[in-house]
Amino acid sequence: MNSDKLDPNPATPFLEPPEGSDATHPEPGGLFAETPPDLEWLAQLKGRSILSAREFDSRSVCELSKLAAILEKIEIAPYHPLDGKIAVTAFFEASTRTRISFESAVLRLDGKVISIPDGTVTGQAKGESLQDIGEMFNAYCDLVIMRHTDTDSPERILENLRVPLINAGNGSGEHPTQALADWYALLKWRPELAAPRSGTAPKLHLGILGTPGSMRAVKSFLLMALLFKDHIARVTVISEMADPFGEDVTKDLAEAGIDYCVSNDVREFLPQLDVIYMNSIAFLGDSYRTLDSRYKLDSSSPLKPEAVILHPLARLDELDTSLDKTPHNLYFSQAHGAVFVRQALLMAVLDRLDRLPGV
Repeated sequence: MNSDKLDPNPATPFLEPPEGSDATHPEPGGLFAETPPDLEWLAQLKGRSILSAREFDSRSVCELSKLAAILEKIEIAPYHPLDGKIAVTAFFEASTRTRISFESAVLRLDGKVISIPDGTVTGQAKGESLQDIGEMFNAYCDLVIMRHTDTDSPERILENLRVPLINAGNGSGEHPTQALADWYALLKWRPELAAPRSGTAPKLHLGILGTPGSMRAVKSFLLMALLFKDHIARVTVISEMADPFGEDVTKDLAEAGIDYCVSNDVREFLPQLDVIYMNSIAFLGDSYRTLDSRYKLDSSSPLKPEAVILHPLARLDELDTSLDKTPHNLYFSQAHGAVFVRQALLMAVLDRLDRLPGV
């Protein structure tokens, strides 16, 4: 891929922070200036379903992020990458950002969308099985993007579904494309994370305010973080639960060999953290639970001066708006970048990487 030919049209306006804001919005060019994305590596994603952060290795995350950074810089619509492709966005659980960002990604690539914004308008409301719905989807589309309240929903629909499935959140399971958006934001913030760590480079202390065992976005973020273990000194999980991980995540942490600890004291660790990932909502099968009022951040919180905060949104009162215009705010950039990293993934899964200019 020739990076010198990537911008034949005027660039897409870069999303700047609001006027008067010091929010962190890293420029995407630093990710591909020296090394453009390896499209042959990304071609391995052709036709694959994306169910978990475990689908990826660090190289895949970095190459997708490089491609996303290019898509953030150029006007891709004139090249019609997904022309002729149809995606079904099947959201059996409420969503704002994830559904709309996926639909925006498809439409900006000149694909078409069949949107199911509410499971009550499907045959499931009459008792139809996900297996049968999956069989029907085979005739209607080229790819399914699904969110569902049941953790085992991907396995059930895949019994009959033969087109690729992208998991947009399955109960308390995972949210892998949210993790891609999280790490795209971090890689733009620190492009050196995309390269092997030099012996003298400082490592990051990651802090997680939440419960990976029952918060799917938090779980996927942590699993993807383990792919970058050489750049991570420690993971501190701050939770009201004594064991916030679940057995499978504990095994992943042990295998990665990363030092980690669990605490219920937010203020003890905040001054040490380089990256703070927080979420407010845990899905418990048939209901939602929010974080305890103790786990709140605002502009008076004792944060490291250079620390950044990530949040998948929507937020409640755990992340005060007084942080929005501070350099700690990486969460708006994180949300904006989700469209571009999902565009990159869609082009790879649907085998349309050859539609990029300069290829």
